[in-house]
Amino acid sequence: MEEKCAYTVVDGFQPRQREVAIRLFWEAFKGKLSPVMKPEAKALRFLDLVADPTHAISAVSRDGTLIGVAGFKTAEGSFIGGDLKQLCDVYGTVGGSWRGLVLSLLERPVQQDTLLMDGIFVRQSARGGGVGSALLSEIKEKAAGFSCSKVRLDVIDTNPRARALYERQGFVSQGTSDIGPLRHVFGFQKATTMVCEV
Repeated sequence: MEEKCAYTVVDGFQPRQREVAIRLFWEAFKGKLSPVMKPEAKALRFLDLVADPTHAISAVSRDGTLIGVAGFKTAEGSFIGGDLKQLCDVYGTVGGSWRGLVLSLLERPVQQDTLLMDGIFVRQSARGGGVGSALLSEIKEKAAGFSCSKVRLDVIDTNPRARALYERQGFVSQGTSDIGPLRHVFGFQKATTMVCEV
């Protein structure tokens, strides 16, 4: 646990913070996910079904407000996972099946010796205060605790601010991939894989 001047970084999040965590995740990633996961009510229901706080760390203000979350993925699970059955439970058999197929194109495999990040987001009112940097620092500590020597993430070309943060935190580009025609679905053209040694 890392104590900051106005917030604390902790493992997971409390059940009472779950709804806020899910809404913050959706606000951060709906530009990319909304074309596949809309309507919003069903997207939020699905996220509530699958979000796993044991694969997340959070920044919490002194008054108990959740202000940021960084998720990660291991062989045992991920912050936002889910399977075809859960998609079909929310969207129906047909809706869940095609969504599962499209979302599988965004899947990234877990690699030995590398902790894979599964999203990072900060409440808008708390941005610029070092919360993202604090969460990334704690993710590196988490990786070391898992005996991983690297942290890996992917950043899309429409989010240069996030990429700048990752570079300041020591992440280095390992290559960029073009998603081709899927850009019309997800709203971005390229994703860059970045790795940081820990």
